[in-house]
Amino acid sequence: MKIGLFFGTFNPIHHGHLILSNYILNHSSLDEIWLVVSPMSPFKQSSKKLDNFTRKHLVDLAIEPYVGLKSSSIEFNLPKPNYTYRTLAELKDRHPEHEFALIMGQDNYVSLHKWKHVHSLLNLPIYVYPRGGMNGSIEPNPKLDGHKCIVVNAPMVEISSSFIRAELKRGNTVSYMIPSKVAHYIEHNMLYQ
Repeated sequence: MKIGLFFGTFNPIHHGHLILSNYILNHSSLDEIWLVVSPMSPFKQSSKKLDNFTRKHLVDLAIEPYVGLKSSSIEFNLPKPNYTYRTLAELKDRHPEHEFALIMGQDNYVSLHKWKHVHSLLNLPIYVYPRGGMNGSIEPNPKLDGHKCIVVNAPMVEISSSFIRAELKRGNTVSYMIPSKVAHYIEHNMLYQ
């Protein structure tokens, strides 16, 4: 199977993540997309951050209705800091039957040449979607030895997890930005307040 890896802290997961994931799944040769829940950076810990397993649980609640979307906690037990090349090597060891691809935003693709052992990633298909605040046209990164990304023309959804957290802290409703089961869990457990 061809698996797309969509990395994120998903703090919390929202409709933008789901729209993008489903769009790529429906408009590519990928068979599944795995949402890889990344551990929080020790430098970014605050009361607004949820622990790894709670964030993964929210991802599981969000993707429950969608065939072809899976969650992964593979990075939780890998050495820190988490590097994509290391995660990918572990996934290839565990799942030699699969082919993997990366999914990332335009902002990450622009700086991909700075990633550790980036050349070990360049033999993979890399699906790149435009991000808000960027110019929307994705040019090949000349610092990546001519690597050509696969441009994803998904609908632009201007939702951010940081905005959702801020709204929850203010006591505002966010149910229009996140799946209902995720909203219920957050409300019931008084998260992000």
